[in-house]
Amino acid sequence: MQDRTWRKINIGLLVAIVLVNLYTMLLPAIPALRYWWQAGHSKTKVTATVEQYVKATTPQANSEQSTPTEDMSGNRLIIPRMLMNTKIVEGPTSNPYGNLKKGAWRLPFSSTPDKGGNTVIAGHRFTYTESRSIFYYLDKLQVGDEIGVQWNGTTYTYKVVSTSVVPPTETSVQAATDDNRLTLYTCTPVWNPKNRLVVVAKPIGVNE
Repeated sequence: MQDRTWRKINIGLLVAIVLVNLYTMLLPAIPALRYWWQAGHSKTKVTATVEQYVKATTPQANSEQSTPTEDMSGNRLIIPRMLMNTKIVEGPTSNPYGNLKKGAWRLPFSSTPDKGGNTVIAGHRFTYTESRSIFYYLDKLQVGDEIGVQWNGTTYTYKVVSTSVVPPTETSVQAATDDNRLTLYTCTPVWNPKNRLVVVAKPIGVNE
C-alpha cells in the first residue's frame, strides 16, 4: 500500500516538473505568436506612418467606440511596427526596476525631443510575471521604420537608422550626443537576456 502511494506521489511530482519546464520554455514564445496574429489581422498595417497609426489608435477616431478605453493624455511613444501607442514613464534613476515595470521609461538624465540631443527610452522585453513586456517586439523594428514621440503636445517623428546588439557594459548608447536622436533599448535575447538590443532613430519631422 505504501509503495503504491509513493508511486503516485512520484508520478505527480514528475508531471509537475514537466509542466513547469514546459511553462518556462513556452511562455516567452507566446507573445511572438500574438504578434503574428495581431499583425496579420490588424486594421492598421505595421508599415503605417506615425500619423496613420495615431489616427487609427486614438479611441475618439474609432466610430465603434463612444468613449475612450484608455487615457491617451500625456507624453507617448508610437511605434506602428510594434503595434504600440503607449505612455512614456517618467521616474528617477533611484528606482529603475519600478519604472521599467510601468512601461517605456525615459531615462531622466537623457534629453527630450524638444531639446535635441539623445532622448533615451528603455523597457523590459520579457519577465515571467508579464510575458509581453513593453519592448518585447523591439526586435521587429527595421531600418526605415517610423517612430513617433508625442511630447508636450507636439509630435516628433523619427526614422530608424540602425539596430544593434551590444554588451550591458556598453553605456555609450545612453550618452549625450550633439545630434538629435532617439535611442530605444532593452535586454536580449528573450531566453537569455545577457546583452542589450539598441535601436537608434533620427528625426524626420515635427507636427505642432
